[in-house]
Parts: sequence; C-alpha cells; structure tokens
Amino acid sequence: MVCCDFSLAMELKCDCFFILGALFGTSLFALVVYLVYRFGAIYQLFHKVEAQSSRHGGEIVAEVLRDHGVPFIFTLVGGHISPILVACEKLGLRVVDTRHEATAVFAADAVARLSGTVGVAAVTAGPGLTNTVTAVKNAQMAESPLLLIGGAAATLLQGRGALQDIDQLSLFRPLCKLCASVRTVRDIAPVLRRALAVAQSGTPGPVFVEFPIDILYPYHVVQKELAPKGPPKGIVGHIINWYLQNHLNNLFAGAWEQRDISPLPVHIPQASPEQVQQCVELLSRAKSPVILLGSQVTLPPTPAAELRKTVEALGIPCFLGGMARGLLGRDSPLHIRQNRRDALKNADLVILAGTVCDFRLSYGRVLNRKSKIIAVNRDHAQLLKNSDMFWKPSIAIQGDAGTFLKKLSEGLKNYSCPREWVEGLKEGDVKKEHENREKSNEKTDRHLNPLKVLHHVDNLMSEDSLIVADGGDFVGSAAYILRPRGPLCWLDPGAFGTLGVGGGFALGAKLCRPESEVWIIYGDGSLGYSIAEFDTFTRHKTPVIALVGNDACWSQISREQVPMLGSNVACGLSYNDYHLVAEGFGGKGFLLKREDDENMDAIIQEAQEENKKGRAALINVLIGKTDFRDGSISV
Repeated sequence: MVCCDFSLAMELKCDCFFILGALFGTSLFALVVYLVYRFGAIYQLFHKVEAQSSRHGGEIVAEVLRDHGVPFIFTLVGGHISPILVACEKLGLRVVDTRHEATAVFAADAVARLSGTVGVAAVTAGPGLTNTVTAVKNAQMAESPLLLIGGAAATLLQGRGALQDIDQLSLFRPLCKLCASVRTVRDIAPVLRRALAVAQSGTPGPVFVEFPIDILYPYHVVQKELAPKGPPKGIVGHIINWYLQNHLNNLFAGAWEQRDISPLPVHIPQASPEQVQQCVELLSRAKSPVILLGSQVTLPPTPAAELRKTVEALGIPCFLGGMARGLLGRDSPLHIRQNRRDALKNADLVILAGTVCDFRLSYGRVLNRKSKIIAVNRDHAQLLKNSDMFWKPSIAIQGDAGTFLKKLSEGLKNYSCPREWVEGLKEGDVKKEHENREKSNEKTDRHLNPLKVLHHVDNLMSEDSLIVADGGDFVGSAAYILRPRGPLCWLDPGAFGTLGVGGGFALGAKLCRPESEVWIIYGDGSLGYSIAEFDTFTRHKTPVIALVGNDACWSQISREQVPMLGSNVACGLSYNDYHLVAEGFGGKGFLLKREDDENMDAIIQEAQEENKKGRAALINVLIGKTDFRDGSISV
C-alpha cells in the first residue's frame, strides 16, 4: 500500500446512488454528469492510456525542472511526493533533505537570490505544507522567485477526510502569485511551465503547485488502489466500477504524449526611454545626490558584477540595504554605511532604486521634502508606499531598478558628482566607524564585548565569505561592523524580519558557492530554530561556520521591555552549551569566553580550519551587554 489516500473507494457509493437516482429522475444534473464522463470517454479514444507503462508523473515534474535549469530541490520526504524526489535524483538534480520544511523553503529562497534561477522546495501534504507558511511569506516579502511543490490527497478523496487533506490552495493564495492544483498527468508540464514563468515575471515571488498523489504514481499502482474489492454487486456496483475506471483513464489519458517543457518568456517591466531621459536631466543638475539601493537591484537580468560597475561609473554615494549589501565591496569610497538620516536630510536628489518607504525609512519621513525623489520599483504598491502621507516622488517608475541604473549611467556620460559632497559623507562615515571601534574596546560587566568579537571576525573572514544574518540584537550590531566582501555576499530575511532563516539560507548559499566561506551570524534565540540543521550540513557535506552571540536573552526585546514595562518576563534564556549540541549533530564546536580574550583570533581561525576540512563549525561566544544601538526599537 503506497498511501491510504488511495483506499476507501467505496465511499463513492453515495455519489453513485445520487447519480443513479438522478438518472431515473431525468434531472439536469444527471445529464451534466453523463455528458462530462462521456466527454472523458471520447477524449480517451484520441489519447491513448498506456496502462502497462511504469512511467509516473514525478518524471514529468523532474524533466520540467531540469529544462528550466533548476540545480537543487529541497525537501523533507513524504509519501505524497516520493515519485518527484526519485525522478529528480535519476535526472541528476540534487535532492537535499532538511530537518524542517521551513528550512527547505529558506534554502530554496537563498538559491533563488544567489543563482538567478527559481528556488524549488517540495514537501508533503497537510502539516508538511503548513510548516512552510512563514518561510513562503518571507519569500513573498523578499520578492524571491520560489516554487513550492506540495503533495495532496487523491483527486477523488479530497474533502472526504483523507489523511492530511486540507484546503491547501486557500491557505496559500494570499502568499503566492499563483496557486494551482494539477488534475491530470497531461497537465503537469503546462501548469509547471506557467508557474515557473509567473514566479520570475513582474515582481518575483513564490508560486504553489499542488500534486494529488494519484497524479504522481504509475497507472497500475493507482488502478490497484482504486479497484473495488471483489466483483461488482448489482447495478450500483457496475456504476461504481464505471465511474472509477472512467476517472482513472481520464487521469492518465495522453499522459506520455510529447509536450514542450522549455521555459516560457519572463516579463520584466522596464522604464521607458522618456522616463530615463527625465531622470538624466534631473540628475545632471544635482549637487548632492544619493542612491539608496535595495534588494531588487540584484534581480536578473542585470548581473550583480555588471551593476557594480554601473554604480561606480555614476560616482554617486550609495547606501546599501538587503541583498544589495556588499555590492560595492568592503572599502568602496562610494559606499556610505553610517549617518544615513543626516545624508538624506542634506541631499538635493535621492534615487530609491528598489528601496521601499516602509519602516526601514520611517515610512518616508526621513526624506527631505525639498529633495527631488526618483523612485524605481517593479511593484506599483511598493513604488508608492506611504507617498500619500509622508513623501512625494518627483518621478515614479514601475520598472526594473538594475536595468534603469544602467540606462541612467549611459545617459550621464559627462556627469560628475561633486567631489566635496562624496568626501564629506565619507568623512562622517569614517568618524562614526572609528567611534564604533572605540566602543568595542570597552569592558562589559561580564563575558566578552560583542562589538570586539565582531571586529575580530570581520578582520579574519576570507575574501570570498558570504554572510547569513539570523537574529535580533547581536545581528543588528553585526550589520554595522561586518563588511560583506562583494556583490551577493549578504543574506538576511528582508522586510518580514523572520527569525530562523539561518540554517536554510546557509545551506542554499553553500550549495551555490561550495568554495566560499559561509558564515551564519546567530543570536542565541534565533539559533534554536535551526540548530538541528547541523545534521543536514554534515550529511550533505555543506560545511558552514556559525557565530552565536550568546547573552542568555532575547535582548532585542528585553532592551525595551524592561525599562518600559519593568519586567524581563519571557526574555531570559541560559548560557547553554550550543557548541556541544552542534557536535552532537556531527559538527565541531568551540566555546569563546572572556578568559579567551587574548586567544580570540586563534579560536576563530581554528574554526575556519575545521571548515576547510569539510566540517561545519559553531563558535559559542559568551557576550555581555553594551549600550550600542540603545534607542533602536524592535517594532
């Protein structure tokens, strides 16, 4: 027995009695039922059903994914989706199984961001899918092209109380650009092709395709499970047999006919030549311009390395956010990391390139009302978010930000940003970073100063490092200290602020860049979501380095809750031996405490050496409290 979803066919008896009664009553419903199934029979005359074929629907899924350049499929195994996983393995797609379905989706999200392809995760029906909801919502808000494949109960048993049967499409419609349920084997390829194109078109995002179990298994397996036990009894038994056989034949009619499985065209909105020219004229008169680069600039079709050259050619100082962090390398004179509020206050022109006026820009209130604002975004709602309250764009363009910047640069060959403006911002940057370094030398009441640890890590990270951010207070500090080495070298959850992305993001990153040093910067709270993925790192030989800021507290919350409300309730944790937990899952653990202050570099370097040998490492750093970032809020 493959799965009990195929059984209980006799539950259809009530349907058949209803049809039989309707037939004798010559009702319109009976006529409709009759015509539908006669049409199915006619279709089957022209589309052969190969009853003895050992082929199955999972093979078509794998073929479509392969022809779309999908390199990995992330999963947590389940009987509903086994044919897909087996077929993918046979065709050479790497199947990577994780310890939680959310991790599978986070890993697919990371692959989508880093590779320019669609990230793919496949999970089983019911709880397998509900476990992915947060990760899918995170991908939606981060605008990652993602395909979620879900198993489902057999087509005839949906809504009848089958194992793990829920209304999955209704659950995912608010989260996905497209939700579809495949109802016959011949529909697999066209539905998947459309879903993959939709995921990448316009504003990228997740799509969901549901596969009932009888669509994925071979004909003879489905037939065996649908067949009534024993010979038919009377007219009702014959009607049931006819109903089931007709349904079965319709599922597989035309299943193995040759079909186009190549990628469909992807639509990407573009700025018009007139809009670009308006921006060229506006920018050519600017004396103190600033560019805010958001994650959208890293989307295809413009390669990140090419975009870097474009931004450098423009010569305009930039603030980088989200996936754009690291775009200009670690020491670019154009990259301004500090004092953003002051820079925006003094700028006469601001380009919001894929950057949204949400909470990260105080809903647009940080923008100077006298400044000229050029906003470029693929999504119309994000393009104009809060423009009815706190800010007004001078030019609003619904289009791809990366391509727009290329065209803008081409139209500004003779433009040169005033040198004193760029140097003035950089001087303020250097001064602020010097203050941060001085603060890292302060003694904490107990344990290590987290800023000092982060400075040491930044100095020792390899030049090909990729940083994954998963946490609150410790990661918030790391964003000020750690310098991504180049384009697409920083992964954070994005606008949703999701904790728990670390294990999945790092897994996807290491698979995309096996030669790179992949770091996860964890808070001790967020670590709890995905520490079990050290087992995944070990089994799939994807060694990463985890740096855990262990202050025995949900400090991002506690920092506000205690002074405002007078209680630390639910914020306290323990200084647990997370390094030993990692070793239990096959990794190598290190404990870094105050007594190791003088030996800090050696311990970090030892973790790097273990990583080079192919072993995942976790550095459990006991840290104390500082007043760095006091005043920042968590809501």
